[in-house]
Order: sequence, then structure tokens, then C-alpha cells
Amino acid sequence: MKKMYFLKLLILSAIISLLSCKKTNNAPAELTVSQTALTFTAEGGTQDFSVSCNAKWNIVNPGSSWLQLDNTSGSHGNTVIHLTTLSQNVNGSTRSSTITINSSNGQARTLKVLQTSNIYPSYNTSPKAADASGMSRNAVQLAAKIKLGWNIGNTLEAPGGETAWGNPAITEDYIKFVKQQGFNAIRLPCAWNWGHLSNPATAQIDPNWLKRVKEIVGYCVNNDMYVLLNIHWDGGWLENNVTAAKQDSVNAKQKALWEQIATTMRDFDEHLMFASANEPNVDDAAKMTILNSYHQTFINAVRATGGRNSYRTLVVQGPSTDIGETNDLMTSLPQDKVASRMMVEVHYYTPYQFCLMDGDASWGKMFYYWGAGHHSTIEPDRNATWGEESDVNSAFNKMKTKFADKGIPVLLGEYGAYRRGNTSHVPLDLATHNDAIDYWLTYITKQAKASGMLPFYWDTGGALDRVNYTVKDQRTITALNKGEN
Repeated sequence: MKKMYFLKLLILSAIISLLSCKKTNNAPAELTVSQTALTFTAEGGTQDFSVSCNAKWNIVNPGSSWLQLDNTSGSHGNTVIHLTTLSQNVNGSTRSSTITINSSNGQARTLKVLQTSNIYPSYNTSPKAADASGMSRNAVQLAAKIKLGWNIGNTLEAPGGETAWGNPAITEDYIKFVKQQGFNAIRLPCAWNWGHLSNPATAQIDPNWLKRVKEIVGYCVNNDMYVLLNIHWDGGWLENNVTAAKQDSVNAKQKALWEQIATTMRDFDEHLMFASANEPNVDDAAKMTILNSYHQTFINAVRATGGRNSYRTLVVQGPSTDIGETNDLMTSLPQDKVASRMMVEVHYYTPYQFCLMDGDASWGKMFYYWGAGHHSTIEPDRNATWGEESDVNSAFNKMKTKFADKGIPVLLGEYGAYRRGNTSHVPLDLATHNDAIDYWLTYITKQAKASGMLPFYWDTGGALDRVNYTVKDQRTITALNKGEN
């Protein structure tokens, strides 16, 4: 009887064992990855992770262009994979990528890869206590002191130095000469990142360049000229990157550059104003939010350096410095701990076909004649068909209502229309064309002033001779002053 009992137990045990093996063999092959995340330093390097599976597997998303894997597939067992970063991360913000591993039986795992950045060092190493001396005027009071402004264009914004685009170095005598022509404010478009970094990895500006720009600012301030110093196009690092993907890195560089600029220029009085950017490429509300973050970084960086920068008037640019876009999209301004020390900047070259266009296009011809009483009967197909006086009045009134009437002066940082008689395009009715240019310059300047806007004419050397300090285009100078008066 006992033998029969033990025999039954052995048979039952065998059956259980067989069933157990069958269940194991049919179980899904487990896909495992040794880590869920890997973090690299800014310098990069190589790290390992392993994939284990009893089925075939492959990496279907190998990550980003800055990553390289020595193996992307395998089967049955454990496989060690070497993951290498291909470059240092000097973008100013951490970058990330997600690697996806799939197995043939439908399982999936992910591995998050991060590479930290060489966040630029702080250049605000010696902040000063707030200093209100020489800084008594708020933005509205300062705006009332500015009569007519002049851009020194194609000079300090040129990569590699101020003479790189063919203009001579700026001298104090030239600043005095500009003042003699009726201007009491200078706009200095300036590059900092584009050819002027002594260490790109840390966004360190060449000390000699900072010294030179400071010298030129001194020429202006010492001659009772108001001066606006900006970060201009500068290779487009900010202007072309008002995007979510670049927001962190642009803000990091904006902070680093302005800490250096503001610290260097800190001791100038209220004659000096800073401008955050030039013509940031923005055309919708999402980009406007990002642009405001760039402006906020600018304001915070300048204020943090202390001294007279604690009270300096700061200028922020509307989207694309376009009046219509600024009216529609600039629904708020960045925060400033100092009240009433902010201005808004827009530009105006309208209609483009009259002001800047240098050749006919499939979509339209150049305009040679603009404004009431300045259309041509000799060449009527070159008369402006849009952008004339009523359009100017409507556009400028938007800035008056939105900003100037609320105590926020608007700086017309660039504007201009230029004669075509000295180019390959010669109007058939040259006298009427020249009169139209004069009229546009006078009308725009006058309406800008009437709308609470501060006009800064854009010149690259066409109206004033920068070498001999003589007037090359007296009609332009006269027209601008007539509008201001």
C-alpha cells in the first residue's frame, strides 16, 4: 500500500514539473535596461549601459546627433553598450535625448540621456550699491530732452571691428560734427558675440572691445549727447532664435553679455541708455512670451550690477520692431523693480518700396514718389499706392495710445528713405523724387514727435562724410531738422 502511495506522489510531482516548465517556456521574454537615465558633464565622454532580453531587441531611436552608440541591436542574453557624446555642450543649457529600445515580443524601454552645460560664469562679480547721482530723470523726463537722434550704422555692429564694413573709426570730432547738424542723441548698433568674444565657451567679451565701446560712449556723453547702446543683430544668436528650443541658451548668453556690458558702462550718467536687442524675429503670441523672457533677463542683469544701472532707462524692442506686430502682440512689458524707467522701441521703413527697395520684384515695383503733392505725372507707375500719410498717422497713433499716453516713451530706433538718383535706378522725374524724399523725412519725423516717439535716423555714411566731417546730403539734414522743429 505504501509503495502505491509513493508511486502516486512521484507521478504527481512529475506532472507538476512538466506543467511548470511549459508555463516558463511560454512566458514573455523580459526586456530590461540597466539604467533609466544617464547624465554626462558638459565636457562629455563615454558611459555604458546594458540591455538584457531572451528575444531579439533593437534601438529604434538612437537619440540625437550629439550621441553615438556602438551597438543598436542584439538577442538572448546581456549586451553592454557604449554611449558616447560627440561634442562639448556649450549652449548654456542642459540638453537631453531619449533612447528607445524595443524587443521582438512587443516590449519597450526608454533611457533618458542628459548632458549638462558650461553655464556661463557670472560676470556680475562686483555689484555696487545703488547710486542715484546723475540719474534723476525718469523715462518720460529723459524723452523730453531728446530732440533728434542719429544712428552710426554699419560700424560697431560689423564683425571683427568697426572698420570692417568700410566705415572709418568713430572719433570724438565726428560726434561733435553730428551734434552741429542738429542732433542731440546717438544710437550705437553694436555687436558683442559676433567676432568679439575672447572665449566663446564662456561668452567672455574681449576686454579691448569693451574698452573701445566705452570710449565711444564717452565721446557722446562728454558732449552732452544722449546715447543708446544695444546688442544689435550680432550674428542672429538672439534675433533668429526666439524659440522654445533655444530659450534657455539665449537667456544664458543674454545674461552673460549684459552683465559685462552693464558693469563696464556702469558709471555713465543718465545720458546712456541700454537696449535689449535690435529686431527680434517674432510673429505670434508664443514667440512674444519668449521674447519677453529675453527682455526680462536683460533688465535683471543690468539692475543687478547696481550703481547708476539701478536707475538707468532701459529700452525693450517690440516684435520685429514692427509697429503693427508690437501693437497686437506686446500686451505686457517685463517687470522692473524701478518704476517708470522703460521705453519701447520700433522701427519704420514704410512703404518698403519707397524707402529701401533697390530693384523691381515680381510682386511689385519700386516707388519713387510719395505723399500728397509729390506724385509724378511723368512716371505714374512709380507713385506710392500705399503707406502714405494716413497710414503713417494710423500706425503712429497706435504707439501713442498703447504706450506714450501711458507714460512709456516709444523710441523710433531706425527710420529713413534714401535717394535713388545716386544709384543705378534713376527716376525719370528726379526733381519730384527728391522732393518726395524730403517730404517723407520731414513728415515721419514730425509725426513721430507728435506721437510721443523719439526719431533716430539710420545713416551708414550717405548723408554725412565721416572722414572729412562735411555734409554730403544737405537736403536730408534740412528735412530731418524741419520735421523736428
